[in-house]
Order: sequence, then structure tokens, then C-alpha cells
Amino acid sequence: MSARFTLVPAAYVYLRRESEVLLQLRQNTGFMDGHWAAAIAGHVEAGESVTHAAIREAAEEVGVEVPASALTPLTVLHRTDGSDDPVEQRADFFFESRFWLGEPRILESAKCADLRWFRIDALPEPMPPHERFVLERLADEELPAFLPFGFRQAREGGPA
Repeated sequence: MSARFTLVPAAYVYLRRESEVLLQLRQNTGFMDGHWAAAIAGHVEAGESVTHAAIREAAEEVGVEVPASALTPLTVLHRTDGSDDPVEQRADFFFESRFWLGEPRILESAKCADLRWFRIDALPEPMPPHERFVLERLADEELPAFLPFGFRQAREGGPA
């Protein structure tokens, strides 16, 4: 009998302008510091919808208002680091927005060393592998509604 795990949900919002995506350089967070990552991302809080989390994170991370109607769902990434640790069983909801109110800016300089626009077909190094996985598929216009990432079956060539 296999054990059930707890799924940790997160919302990611990629602000897009033409062929560019806004990324932040992470620092002092304890996760992927020194990596370029989504400028807007965070965990869904208890009692909160993933859409509300995306809107809240946009305001908290870069000080912009993203209306719910401007959020375009991209994919859901069901991922793991391959361990049985419940906190590593994740469902990441990816959105893009090409409309927002305000100018994106660094609000937490202790956690964000830089904020920069990159061409989606010329992403920086290093990046969290799961985010690069999503953005490369988006750039190739081959991003399905659901993707598994990091599961043993997928690594061994079996069903993800």
C-alpha cells in the first residue's frame, strides 16, 4: 500500500512583454539563491485560491496589481525532488500576464538582488530546473496543460 502525501501548492506569474519575461535574481531565501527565477511566485496560503495567491504575490513581490482577468493559465507542474518528503510533493500553477498596473520594482532587496527582463528564447543561467523546464516549453509553444517533473517513472522512461 502506498502512502498518501501532502501536496504543497504554489502560484507563479510570469510578467510578459512581447518576447520577454521578467525574472528576479534570488538571494537570502534559502532556496535557489543565486538563481534567476519568476519575479512573482509563492505558496498558496490556507483558505486562499490559487488565483488570489497569484494576485497577492504580484503585489507583495514586485508591487504591481494584476487583475484576475489578466491571468492566463499556462500549465500545472506536478513535481517532486524524488524523495518521500511530503514538503517536496508540489503542484505549481503557472500563469502569465501581459497586463498589470504599476511598474515592477524590487520591494524586498534582502531577497531579490536584481530584477530584469530576458528574452524567453535566451534565458539566463542558472535557473531553477523546473522553471526552465516550463519556460523552454512555453518558448517552443509546446506547453501542455499539465506536466509531471522529477518523478522516477518519467526519469526511467515510464509513464510520468
